[in-house]
Amino acid sequence: MDNLDALEAQSVYILREAYSRIDRLAMLWSLGKDSNVMIWLAKRAFLGRIPFPVMHLDTGLEFPETYEFRDRYAKEWGLELIADDCPPIEAVDPSLPPASRLAARKTLGLKQALERYSLNGVIAGIRRDEQATRAKERVFSPRAADGQWDFRDQPPEFWDQYNADYPPGTHVRVHPLLHWTEVDIWRYIQRESIPVVPLYFAREGQRYRSLGEIGITFPINSQAGDIPSIIRELETTREPERAGRAMDHDSEDAFERLRVGGYM
Repeated sequence: MDNLDALEAQSVYILREAYSRIDRLAMLWSLGKDSNVMIWLAKRAFLGRIPFPVMHLDTGLEFPETYEFRDRYAKEWGLELIADDCPPIEAVDPSLPPASRLAARKTLGLKQALERYSLNGVIAGIRRDEQATRAKERVFSPRAADGQWDFRDQPPEFWDQYNADYPPGTHVRVHPLLHWTEVDIWRYIQRESIPVVPLYFAREGQRYRSLGEIGITFPINSQAGDIPSIIRELETTREPERAGRAMDHDSEDAFERLRVGGYM
């Protein structure tokens, strides 16, 4: 078994554990590379058909290529898609920096979806290597009724034993990609021929390394126009993955405030 096989097997196990132990479950689909890998793994885990809804928390500010990708592959992959609009920016905490306020609309959108669809668990495609605050996560991560996350009080997880039993009002975030790296994701995409939004590939010397909303997501300088070139680039770069995300350049504690408040 090589590294990708081992990563795949662990993620499939996590997804099956979540489905068997959490009722009223949904998967978040950001339409980025990580969540597309997560969709692929879920199809593998459940014999080609994902047995729970897939949610896109829509701010209305995705790139046109992203919406085209969603509409095409939701049909091709036979997904039960929920694509509700997020609350407006006026509903967001005004003390957050501007870019973080825009991102926080998804936090409110998730809270809205949890209540609307009576969800007890959501599957999200975050990775520990992506951002320092996310490195503190667990695979099965409990959230309070208001979405609050206490990174100081996380359940122990030994020998792949996950706790899914929590008091009423709690929901669980499940992270089947937590142990993957960015290079792992692209190697798996290459091996499995997983479709991705074309904005990841360089055009005129620039590409998007991480996808978010228009106005708070920017391209990086790159000549990587195909997956092998992206992998070679990642094996040598020292730039952080989210360098093109404006919210990551807000005040030092902005991302941590978002995560504590329920951001993905």
